[in-house]
Amino acid sequence: MRAFFEKAKQLNQHLNWSLILGVSFFVFVVIGVIRGTYWVSDWLIEHKDAQIKQLIVLGKPYYTQEADIIRVIKEVDLSSYFELDVKSVHNKVQALPWVAHVSVRKQWPDQLQVYVVEHKPVAVWNSDLLLNRHGDVFQAHSDLLDKELPQLYGPEGSEQEAWKTFLQFKDMLRVNDFKLVSLALSERFAWQLWLDKGIRLNLGREKIAKRVQRFIDVYPKMQAPEGAMIDVIDLRYDTGLAIRWKYPQIQEQQSKSEA
Repeated sequence: MRAFFEKAKQLNQHLNWSLILGVSFFVFVVIGVIRGTYWVSDWLIEHKDAQIKQLIVLGKPYYTQEADIIRVIKEVDLSSYFELDVKSVHNKVQALPWVAHVSVRKQWPDQLQVYVVEHKPVAVWNSDLLLNRHGDVFQAHSDLLDKELPQLYGPEGSEQEAWKTFLQFKDMLRVNDFKLVSLALSERFAWQLWLDKGIRLNLGREKIAKRVQRFIDVYPKMQAPEGAMIDVIDLRYDTGLAIRWKYPQIQEQQSKSEA
């Protein structure tokens, strides 16, 4: 018996148990993968006719009708859950005018979830386009659009600079009870501002922030002639400014006389 234990001890010393355990684990994993593959294959065959039966629109779009989103989704083949082209659904929804971003997700067993993020219009650009809060241009129309959006004008490619400048001057003027309603950047990069009081500010191309501040400082000291209102203030000077007046009552009387 003692000899038997001695032999067993010697055999144990020669065996590489790490290798044996590693090989055993590998064989176990291979068997598991094969069995899992057969299970998945059987499961896919069983559910090969699964269809999309529920379309869920998330994100609470405001300008885009949910019916329009569902309509373009249905232009894609929804007959197979597994073969559904998610990219096609994404592209169809993304092409809607008000949609800025969209994500599409399939939810087992029969659901398609579409999350929509719309553009948030902050200004009208060159009369027929819109700007979002990032200064990006898009084209869309809606009866829900705010009629008092500021009007911005400028050369192609200047949208973000114009929006950034508008925000800067809007804040400067608001502190002093002025409301900025429109801004224009010319082809020669000269700036003009329009205030809600009907005043136009010509700023030129240089030191435009200082010129706006000069207007703010000087305005309380301006004395208008009787019956006159400020039409244009030219600030394109190193010091000082020039004012052009308008006479609404006289202009109205002239219009009536001509009629």
